[in-house]
Amino acid sequence: MKIYVVYNYGQYNHLIHRTLRDLGVESKLVENTTPVEDLKDADGIVLGGGPSLDRTGNCELYVRELDVPILGVCLGHQLLAKIFGGEVGKGSVGGYAEVIVRIVEEDEIFKDLPKELKVWASHADEVKKLPETFKLLAESEVCKVEAMRHKEKAIYGVQWHPEVYHTEKGTDLYLNFIEICRK
Repeated sequence: MKIYVVYNYGQYNHLIHRTLRDLGVESKLVENTTPVEDLKDADGIVLGGGPSLDRTGNCELYVRELDVPILGVCLGHQLLAKIFGGEVGKGSVGGYAEVIVRIVEEDEIFKDLPKELKVWASHADEVKKLPETFKLLAESEVCKVEAMRHKEKAIYGVQWHPEVYHTEKGTDLYLNFIEICRK
């Protein structure tokens, strides 16, 4: 099994790669300018965080052309919303601290996780409008769309950072994603 982590210039992208590797998965951190052909052997893709939707390279091609499970984290979450017709904009508060996230719909990405999680958020922008082809999975007081999933495909987005120490059950979320990739 191989999961590529797409580097979108975010401060935690290396932690995503290390988390997957520590969980026993072959993981490779790749530049977001990597040709889509070089990722054809992927069993899954994680679109990492970063500073700007203007610097996401070939990420839209990866989403459209690779038929594998995809997890968007922070900027990757926002990018998925944008690609599928949702809206992204400045949050009224922004999240740069611990946030309590409420799971509002059961899903395999949250298998065996509690209904509320303390997570670490680090973002100014957020998904303002959910794409029509997605369903809401989690919300918080500071961000209405904390997590979402495509209604038909194994494409997920989370606004927070599961890979950081301060996030409860973050490793479990990645384990759930690994299981989704194995199907």
